[in-house]
Amino acid sequence: MKGVNMDYQIEIKQIVDYPRCRIYRNFLRDLMEDRNIRTNGSSYLFYYMTLCSFANFRSSYKRIEGISYLISPGEWICTLSELSEWFRIRFQHQAVSILDFLQERHYITYSKLARGNLIKFTISDWKSNNTWLEYNYPCTKDIGFFFFPVSTVHELISMGRCSEMDIVLDLWIHAIYNDAQIQGSDIGPVVYFRNSTKNPLISYTELSARWGISKATVSRVLNKLQEMEYLSLVSFTGRHGSVIYLCSYLSTMFAISDVIIDKEEVSMTFKVPIHLPDETPALDNTAIREEQIIIDESVSSVSDNAPCVSNSHIRAVIKKVAGILPAFFSYDDFCTNTLLRRRPYE
Repeated sequence: MKGVNMDYQIEIKQIVDYPRCRIYRNFLRDLMEDRNIRTNGSSYLFYYMTLCSFANFRSSYKRIEGISYLISPGEWICTLSELSEWFRIRFQHQAVSILDFLQERHYITYSKLARGNLIKFTISDWKSNNTWLEYNYPCTKDIGFFFFPVSTVHELISMGRCSEMDIVLDLWIHAIYNDAQIQGSDIGPVVYFRNSTKNPLISYTELSARWGISKATVSRVLNKLQEMEYLSLVSFTGRHGSVIYLCSYLSTMFAISDVIIDKEEVSMTFKVPIHLPDETPALDNTAIREEQIIIDESVSSVSDNAPCVSNSHIRAVIKKVAGILPAFFSYDDFCTNTLLRRRPYE
């Protein structure tokens, strides 16, 4: 159209004021297939979100054994065996018990078809959170996304003991990125549980109460998820608490490169000292030796009154950089017969 300015800029943000979170189906499918994450909890967050991920976003027909079923937006039909496989449980009666629990609390409605072998379920608030398309066309179940309300997460999390899968989903939905209101969100996707503090610092005591597990279990689960590269845990000294950043969040949500969380940068942002391990990797100690640092003091282009960097600070910076660069180059290329020279501040 003439006279219409179509210039616009997309901002990559996940802000705290938005009441819903996009859940990508392929992300949830990967979680469902990860058998290293346990699902033995009683908060039902994982089960409900799994049902939402299969719900239609437009009407379609599904043919089962010669019978064609009309499935409206927010609905789906499956067998009891499929449902048990999705929920990762052994017995079909357990799947029915989960459906009964969610139906009693008005999250879903469901009915049994074909003498109880088929289940047709409906997500109760689907229309209020997701687009409702009127035309008929098959809906893919492994791509795209759906919106999940943050308030529902709080409700389900408070109902019982969280499984490791529930914890992963709780962390994911509460990630904030590039929101000026939340401290530290400019560094990377940080977990903030919307407690009206605008500060993502949280203690194991608070997480224990939130997830219905002991503090020791909180520590074990978070360290396990960190080893599995689901998150990066930054623990501060004393009683300051911890900050949780998510891995693979930006590539999943925005299709951009993920960021590497620098814990020292996080420490400077929050103005709180971090807890450092007692032992440091051998590479950090051997990456560069003192005799490899040569500071040329014979050349100077600054006046006597101009500020400059002291030799001790120069050596400290070079050693820190030497500990980072080997991650991008081989050790031999970086360290063998290498001299780092630094002129005084110009």
